[in-house]
Amino acid sequence: MDNSGKEKEAMQLMAEADKKVKASGSFLGGMFGGNHKVEDACEMYARAANMFKMAKNWSEAIHCLNQAVDIYTDMGRFTIAAKHHITIAEIYESELVDIEKAIAHYEQAADYYKGEESNSSANKCLLKVGHYSAQLEQYQKAIEIYEQVAMSTMDNPLLKYNAKEYFFKASLCHFIVDELNAKLAIEKYEEMFPAFTDSRELKLLKKLLEAHEEQNSEAFTEAIKDFDSVSRLDQWLTTMLLRIKKTIQGDAGDLK
Repeated sequence: MDNSGKEKEAMQLMAEADKKVKASGSFLGGMFGGNHKVEDACEMYARAANMFKMAKNWSEAIHCLNQAVDIYTDMGRFTIAAKHHITIAEIYESELVDIEKAIAHYEQAADYYKGEESNSSANKCLLKVGHYSAQLEQYQKAIEIYEQVAMSTMDNPLLKYNAKEYFFKASLCHFIVDELNAKLAIEKYEEMFPAFTDSRELKLLKKLLEAHEEQNSEAFTEAIKDFDSVSRLDQWLTTMLLRIKKTIQGDAGDLK
């Protein structure tokens, strides 16, 4: 089926879903399985959204998902509403490249998951919010999220290994804002999470702080290269480290 065929089918599903919602709201509809009709409508909206996604009609896909979200939240079914918020966030993230809107939907999904005590699902959404907030230079927001997720994972035997990564990311956000802030934050994180003390991430931070204090961009770059030779830096980390390096006087603004 080509895109126009998919779009046509999606439109039909959406129209049927709208009808079911209207029928469930009437007096007779309420007496004769109103809730059942509304659940059917939600499933139709979700199917229509998938067809619109295949046809690359992103705005209609989002409209259908929002319709389903409104109904599910009215019914108190927050877990499925959260999943739809994530799908909307992913469209904004990857297709429409509207990061502010992606953040808003990840935040809403995280709130719903928290309310249902699905903490690991909530944390996954929050990490997306932290990631993009830092990219948009909203460092305080990113710090709060990384600290919150680190604290919720550091006592979990299966997840505590990840806590050092989140404390590392929070430290980098502090470092971009202010060198002294970063030093104080690192001391606090070591007290809270002793396993952070022996991590390669902390050793790197201490070398970077020393190089920054001396305004030595060569030592700064060397420390990053040593770290990268064992643990590859991803795009986010590279961006944050470059932002810190640019605050060294006379720096060329690269990691070479």
